Amino acid sequence: MRTLLLVWSLSLLGWAQPQRHLVIVGGGDHPPAAMAQLHSWAGQEKARLLVIPWATSEPKENFQEVAKDFAGSPTPPHMELAPLAPLNASSRALFLEQLKNSTGVWFSGGDQVKVMDVLKDRELLQALRDKYESGTVFGGTSAGCAIMSIRMLTGETDLTLLDGRQVEIREGLGLLPRHVIVDQHFIKRQRQNRLFGLVLENPDSIGVGIDEDTALLVSNDREARVVGRSQVMLVYPQKKPNSLLVRLFKVGDQVDLGAVSGD
Repeated sequence: MRTLLLVWSLSLLGWAQPQRHLVIVGGGDHPPAAMAQLHSWAGQEKARLLVIPWATSEPKENFQEVAKDFAGSPTPPHMELAPLAPLNASSRALFLEQLKNSTGVWFSGGDQVKVMDVLKDRELLQALRDKYESGTVFGGTSAGCAIMSIRMLTGETDLTLLDGRQVEIREGLGLLPRHVIVDQHFIKRQRQNRLFGLVLENPDSIGVGIDEDTALLVSNDREARVVGRSQVMLVYPQKKPNSLLVRLFKVGDQVDLGAVSGD
């Protein structure tokens, strides 16, 4: 009887855990299905979306671009633009207040290194991670895609080489599982070499390449679905040295990000 009660209690704890969601766009156009899902996960008519522009040199234009995604909605989200970097004491406090009140967070495209330069402030970095863990949906495009890995591609590499040692990475926001390395503009800009090289160099990882005009909708670190116009490529390490398994997922396909082997 005690065993049954313990199992029942643990099940209830599992059900009570917040649902975690990511909307990761590989650059280009924002797929309508991705932005509609972001809106839904953020609370629909109660949604409060915080747009973080630290990657871009055109923050207002990026904000307006995101606003257009919801222009046809009968209940568009309340949207706020985060303070521009670098943050001072006042703008930092404002950002933390905005983050606290948000039900969704969106990172613009641009240069992912600029985002992580702001997040050298470990308190801000942890505040974002805690917000995600509490059940707030996070999304982003291009640079906002790259930061979702804990091992973040900076963009500094020679794409003609297939050598993971030559690919520069640094700490990212890290909302995806730790074994996932994500890349953006993937097929359009022929970025396979750097992701292949990184997975060969880091056989505890899988590579996820998201093409332009395409998004991966991720729930609870594992369950994902492809939406948009193109494909998502997954790169899996293999037991045999210098071997990879590559799988291509089309729009509508389900993806299991927890399967490291790809079998």
